[in-house]
Amino acid sequence: MFSFNMFEPHVGRVFQNRFSTQYRCYSVSMLAGPNDRSDVEKGGKIIMPPSALDQLSRLNITYPMLFKLTNKNSDRMTHCGVLEFVADEGICYLPHWMMQNLLLEEGGLVQVESVNLMVATYSKFQPQSPDFLDITNPKAVLENALRNFACLTTGDVIAINYNEKIYELRVMETKPDKAVSIIECDMNVDFDAPLGYKEPERYMQRPEEPTEEDTDPSNYEMDMGFRAFTGSGNRLDGKKKGIEPSPAPLDPSDIKRGIPNYDFKIGRITFIRNSRQQPRKTEPDDAASNFIAFSGEGQSLRKKDRKP
Repeated sequence: MFSFNMFEPHVGRVFQNRFSTQYRCYSVSMLAGPNDRSDVEKGGKIIMPPSALDQLSRLNITYPMLFKLTNKNSDRMTHCGVLEFVADEGICYLPHWMMQNLLLEEGGLVQVESVNLMVATYSKFQPQSPDFLDITNPKAVLENALRNFACLTTGDVIAINYNEKIYELRVMETKPDKAVSIIECDMNVDFDAPLGYKEPERYMQRPEEPTEEDTDPSNYEMDMGFRAFTGSGNRLDGKKKGIEPSPAPLDPSDIKRGIPNYDFKIGRITFIRNSRQQPRKTEPDDAASNFIAFSGEGQSLRKKDRKP
């Protein structure tokens, strides 16, 4: 008796289009080799063994290659891209921040599956420290750092390196899905208030009201009784000068107070100048009004004889 399952070929094709396997994961600092691979810590891509490339090349998968990483023990997952296929067989190397999100320790098992993600249109980040506000142009710094990332997952805490300092940012929201691809996309970026940030308190200064001491006329003698150059002088020859009687203090009734400007407005300064009286014009004399220049007679030093 022979039985045939008509769905077996279809199941086989679905399995061939999907890459799924388990690896022992380690941080990039454990990667052996003469070259420094600290650049892997600055992005969101992993290093896989050469056998993974051989399997992926036989599958009909879409490019760029994106993967879903799952820690089944803690039920945590994230998404990433692949940087190189140079790891030892059965091992993959992850950035340290990615292992923290997955709650993985060195040598822990991680499930790696190939996935297709939608292109990102919007993302929102929350800095995990107020120090991120010290950056002059945070959007430009984040845009430059995201060039080393292939995708974003809502809830992840990514790490970027700027000016020899590591800043952590939580992915608060991504559109159009909770996991998106950011390769060759036009994405709007927004920031939430940093974790632990407090708005500076602003105190409004109220104008001080005059006290009774300020309005008491008896205190004017103390304020207005100052006279310039009332100190005692010293002679060059060392002799003491006779003590002169100090000037009598001014009486408050002798002090003339100015008239306040009742039309004063805040923010406006009015300059009042005393107008001087113009000298009165006297009526011109008759002689001055009848004055004609060069109307006198000339005189000669030598008189000429006149003929009769």
